[in-house]
Amino acid sequence: MAGEDIRGAAGDTRNRLNPNAPKRIVPSLKATFIKSSSRTEECPPPKRPEFAFIGRSNVGKSSLINKLVGHKDLAKVSQRPGKTQLINHFSIQDDHWYLVDLPGYGYAKVSKVLREVFSRMISHYLRNRENLVCTFVLVDVRHDPQALDLAFMAQLAEWQLPFAIVFTKADKLTKAAQVRAVENYQRRLLETWEECPPYFLTSAETGKGKEALLDYLEGLIPVFVAPQST
Repeated sequence: MAGEDIRGAAGDTRNRLNPNAPKRIVPSLKATFIKSSSRTEECPPPKRPEFAFIGRSNVGKSSLINKLVGHKDLAKVSQRPGKTQLINHFSIQDDHWYLVDLPGYGYAKVSKVLREVFSRMISHYLRNRENLVCTFVLVDVRHDPQALDLAFMAQLAEWQLPFAIVFTKADKLTKAAQVRAVENYQRRLLETWEECPPYFLTSAETGKGKEALLDYLEGLIPVFVAPQST
């Protein structure tokens, strides 16, 4: 069952038979900014597997992306939530795969019109991007399940789009509190879902969950089949 994924719960993939085994050092990934797009049609050709990262504004998305690839300035970290307003593509490991930084949703301090523009742009991208393998939905682990996050996940499920939950800012809680928070989230999801999606407990400060998340992502790449050219 997806919700019982040991990697997601533990945050790393060390040998469970030897908990004292040294943690594998994950090297930095070669990451290059490609372009920013306001429409799906402007995105790079869909020839490589693509993984999108999205979440509520101020969830720590840019910081987590930078930690994930090992480059502190790849995704721009802003003190002003809602800064990301375009579909941002990054090439990872010489076009081995694409990382996509999507605009945050639910930021109240932009106009209603702009929120609707973001919503249409994100929806169109998610539903029409042929090479999108998985969407990683970022959630601040410190907070109870939020209606907006749950609604967004329900929409992904309705569209039959694969996704995983990435709990951020785990370093702000004790280990016991982390476990309680994740279990609470799972209970809420299971009120309406048959099973929980895969999940990962992460921290952009400590690197917790980086290895597990990258292992999961890399494991999805072999299933990718490039769309036929038209």
